[in-house]
Order: sequence, then C-alpha cells, then structure tokens
Amino acid sequence: MKRIVLSLVLTFFVMQSFAQKPQHYYVEIKTNKGVMLAQLYNQTPKHRDNFKKLVSERYYDGILFHRVIKNFMIQGGDPESKEPTTTSLTVLGNGGPDYKINSEIQEGLFHKKGVLGAARDNNPAKSSSGSQFYIVQGRKFSDAGLDSLVTMRMQGKQFSEQQREAYKTIGGTPHLDGNYTVFGEVLKGIEAVDQIAGVSTNNVDRPITDEPMHIRLLTRREAINIEREMNGLKPKNSFFTKLFDGFKSKNYKL
Repeated sequence: MKRIVLSLVLTFFVMQSFAQKPQHYYVEIKTNKGVMLAQLYNQTPKHRDNFKKLVSERYYDGILFHRVIKNFMIQGGDPESKEPTTTSLTVLGNGGPDYKINSEIQEGLFHKKGVLGAARDNNPAKSSSGSQFYIVQGRKFSDAGLDSLVTMRMQGKQFSEQQREAYKTIGGTPHLDGNYTVFGEVLKGIEAVDQIAGVSTNNVDRPITDEPMHIRLLTRREAINIEREMNGLKPKNSFFTKLFDGFKSKNYKL
C-alpha cells in the first residue's frame, strides 16, 4: 500500500513538473558594466521569436554596443562589430541578416526607460532590422515638456495617461513612440544601461572603449522562477525540483 501511495505521489509531482511552462521568454544580457535580465513581449511575436532564435544561435556573443547616446539609448546588434578587422575607425551600424521584420508597433508598448526597441533604417513601412536593437535610457519629462513634444514632434498625437505617468516618473524617449517596434524590457540591471550610456564616445557616438555584449536565453526553470518571484513566490530549486526537471528539456516553446 505504501509503495502505491509513493508511486502516486511521485506521479503527481512529475505531472506537475511537466505541466509548468513559463509565460514569456527571458534573456540575460552580460556586459562589462553589469548584467541585465530582460523579458520579451508576447505582443510582438515576430520580433520576440527572431530575437530568441538569434540569441539561441549565440549570434550576439561579442557584438558591441556601437552607438551610445547619453539620456537617449544604447544600440548594438551589428555583427560586423565583432569582426577581427574592426577598429575604432570602422563604420558600424549597417550590418545584420539579409531580412527585415515587419513592424509590430502597438499603442500600449512605448519607449519608457529600459525597453528594448528594434532599430531600423528610414523605410516607409517602418520594418525593423533583423538583428540591431537598442535599450532606452532616456530622461524624465514634465507635463509641459510632453505637451511641447505633442506639438513639435508628435504631429498633435496625444500621449495616454499611462505614457505620461511613465515618462514623468521613470523617463524614456517619448518622441520615438509610433515609429519603432518595442519588443521587450529590462526587469533587472538597469544600472548597466546607465553606466554604458555614460561612457566616453567619439564623433559618431561609438564608445572609445569597446562595450561588448553576451546574451543567453534563460532555461525553463530559470524562467519559471523569475515568474514566481514576480508573483511574490519563492523560487523552486529543491532536490526534487531538480530531479523532476531532469525528465524534460531545459528549453521551452510558447
């Protein structure tokens, strides 16, 4: 009887373990200035899945933040920046895969501090680069400052109350709203953005000292624990959790 009960308990825990699946993809961005944890938005599936694919292929390992503007953003993702021939005189910002991603610009996703946005050239469809992205630093705005942007930069388009609150409290780059796809946000380690944004740069906004990145996709368990913490729960890392996790892949698909 005891053996049957034990078997049922083990079966229950295994089934529970297999049933757990994160709600989002998460990436860890390692830099010389610190480590960032970012969530990729489900509302922008094309950008989310493309970024996940490139990260899984270790595409970004060693790539530089080649364009840095204080109180604006830090940009990277040009594969040419990690070539052995790259020097301080090399013009960066034109490299990437031979495809673009269709725009996924949405009203509710805007340029508050810490968001990941997709870089692009000046194409009318506002399609995104296949690999280049930026992380917003920005600055805080007053209501008067936002009103001025509405008149001068936004062609009269008003900011929502949610946008105004974010831009007044945490800051951002509101004039980019509606022009670039926002596809994720930094959850932890925003200090690294501030430090990189503050480095010395040359006349084309490239850091004088290289600022490389290494990005990896979080495993199923890491992502589950992140979401547990976000919901006020403790992460699960017990012996039995690790044992049952061993029965399934570390990777997952949404």
